[in-house]
Amino acid sequence: MIPTNSRAALVKGLLDLAAFLEATPGVPVPSFLMVHHFARGTDAEMCAEIDGIAELLGTDVDPGDLDHDHYRTGLTFGPVEYTAVAILARAQARHDANQSYAGCVDLAPVTPADAPPHAA
Repeated sequence: MIPTNSRAALVKGLLDLAAFLEATPGVPVPSFLMVHHFARGTDAEMCAEIDGIAELLGTDVDPGDLDHDHYRTGLTFGPVEYTAVAILARAQARHDANQSYAGCVDLAPVTPADAPPHAA
C-alpha cells in the first residue's frame, strides 16, 4: 500500500485537479480517467492484497481477467475508475519473453536497389 504521506499528497492532487477543472471550463478533459494500483510480491501475496482491496471496495475480483493472468478489482465513479491489479508471474513471464525481442528487428524500409533478387 501507499505510505500515508504519499496517499495524502495523491488525494490532495486529485482534489486540486478537480477544483482546477471545475474553475477552468475552457481546459479540455478526457472522457474517462483510470487510476491504477499495482500490487507487488509473490502471486499469493498480490492476490491476498487484491482480495483485501476488493473487500474494502465492496467489489469482487474480475473473473474475466484471470484468463490473462491478471487478478483485478475496481470501482467506478462515473467516468473515473479505480483499479487494483496483480500481474501474476505467468503474465509477467510472457511479457518479459515478448520484450526480449525488442530491438532485434530492423524495420528500416527496403528500397528496390536493396531488395534481394527474386527467383525466376
